[in-house]
Amino acid sequence: MRVSAADVIRQVLTENALEFTESAPGVFSADLPGERKLKTTVGLTVGPQAVHVHAFVARRPDENHEAVYRWLLERNLKMYGVAFAVDHHGDIHLDGRVPLQAINPVEVDRLLGSVLEYADSSFNTILELGFAGSIRKEYEWRLSRGESTRNLDAFKGWLEPR
Repeated sequence: MRVSAADVIRQVLTENALEFTESAPGVFSADLPGERKLKTTVGLTVGPQAVHVHAFVARRPDENHEAVYRWLLERNLKMYGVAFAVDHHGDIHLDGRVPLQAINPVEVDRLLGSVLEYADSSFNTILELGFAGSIRKEYEWRLSRGESTRNLDAFKGWLEPR
């Protein structure tokens, strides 16, 4: 079963024209293009009984940790295939395991779609809750120097003075 799961993953990554590497047999890393989070790198590792799915989402929040982690836990109740997790540094990841017998092209595509959707749709909220002070300082610094704030447009609603 291990070889066939790796073959299915390889096939889905190739058919979707995703950039990926296979660092060892059954150990894949692929870049998923997003809109808010421009790229999410997902790892898929074929083990003896399951495929492990893992993706880094954001570093440890600078502030408001409890609100960020609570929001992530509440999101977990509505998610498929993966869940938010926090490592020993406080960094935020998506993590999941799928039994080998469940691995087929539709399921791999659905898992990749879940990782992309959850990382991308959550990214700005994680930044707003956990990095507002840093974002505000960056915005004010850029304004004071006459620099572009275009890549901060997603946060204009709460950055600009009312």
